[in-house]
Amino acid sequence: MENKKNLTEGSIFYKLTLLSLPIMGMSLIQMAYNMIDMIWIGRLGNKAVAAVGTAGFFLKFGFAITALIFIGTGVRTSQSVGAKEYDKANSYAETSIINTIILITIFISGILFFRYELIGFFNLNNPEIEKMAVDYMSVTAFGIFFSALSLVFTRIFNGHGDSKTPFFITSLGLILNIILDPILIFGLFGFPKLGVIGAAIATIFAQTIVSIILFIYLKKIYKIFTHGFEYDINKTKDIFTIGSPIAAQRILFTGFSVFIARIIANWGTDAIAVQRIGVQIESLSWITAGGFQGALAAFVGQNYGAKKYDRITKGYFNAIGIISVLGFFVSFILIFFPEPIFRIFLQDDYIVKLGANYLGILGVSQLFMVVEMTTVGGFQGIGKTLPPSIVSIIFTGSRIPMALLLSATTLGLNGIWWSITISSILKGIVLPIWFIIYLKKFKEEKI
Repeated sequence: MENKKNLTEGSIFYKLTLLSLPIMGMSLIQMAYNMIDMIWIGRLGNKAVAAVGTAGFFLKFGFAITALIFIGTGVRTSQSVGAKEYDKANSYAETSIINTIILITIFISGILFFRYELIGFFNLNNPEIEKMAVDYMSVTAFGIFFSALSLVFTRIFNGHGDSKTPFFITSLGLILNIILDPILIFGLFGFPKLGVIGAAIATIFAQTIVSIILFIYLKKIYKIFTHGFEYDINKTKDIFTIGSPIAAQRILFTGFSVFIARIIANWGTDAIAVQRIGVQIESLSWITAGGFQGALAAFVGQNYGAKKYDRITKGYFNAIGIISVLGFFVSFILIFFPEPIFRIFLQDDYIVKLGANYLGILGVSQLFMVVEMTTVGGFQGIGKTLPPSIVSIIFTGSRIPMALLLSATTLGLNGIWWSITISSILKGIVLPIWFIIYLKKFKEEKI
């Protein structure tokens, strides 16, 4: 257990920052995966971007379903480590890995069987884009298996207070992806020109290598599966109980996004491409905040297990202070420099103008979004996953009627972007207030 980090003692700011930096770095690596793919795919044209973006919605369902497992895994691992019950932590880890393999195998089978119907839901009315989307999804679906396992492996490492090991291993995957993307997309060095399929294969290969190495190190450092495969049905129920609200929220979030995308499709292929690229650019904040969310969840979880409740409150406000700096920075960049940023991906002046509108409007909500996402980590650390799920489902769901109403005004397509921004602002106000109220009750009653 030499790589276990004790988060229950010492400087809160130092411990939280030390844990969060590799996690944020890993989140930025994930963003870089997507960014690099999109930069190269963008060279194939806006149809390729639209195809990949359309297929990507359904692939996100896989990661949403995986939350059913990895959220509870991170919570119980960190709490067990905080209570110094290391065998219990390993039992949760082993059970979670087995559950992930079963669940994702079922999901991939469903994706492949219904791939034509799923893409057809968008009514793209463009056979070329539909074919590219189906082909891309058919290949990328296999990569979900290893990506999902990597998520679970990473949460186990983080629960032990070790965020450096997965960071360095994931960095290797990024390097592989950078090298393979142009080679397989454009057919360099004698390789066949595979287009969007090449991007999918490059990502899958990198994710597979990362997953295998993570498992090897996990087994070596924390001695999981040293006595065979342990599957505990009671721990499975516990993990699912913790993870089900978040999984439901993420599944619904993805579902809401699919409906929003269908509304956007009324403005044509250019609008779909704008959203796809805009989301990748905006991910600078929400992927980083997601990484910091994981750090706070591990910190709070260990201190909850050790019954050090004052450190939970102090850790939360330290985290909010740090992440707010990021929120302000991203808002500034997106609001004042939208066109140069968007032009990195596509050169068409009309699409760049649409993209600049997207970034400028979404830039208004970045601070609120990162605060909301970080607060989710606080709730996860104490095993209370229902409140953030309720807030997310209500306000994210409100995007659909808002998008329909606002887009019917003179705002047009921009009305859809404003529906996303308004809902993010509301979530960023309501959830932190709820958590602060909960912390006060928690401190008084030790619930």
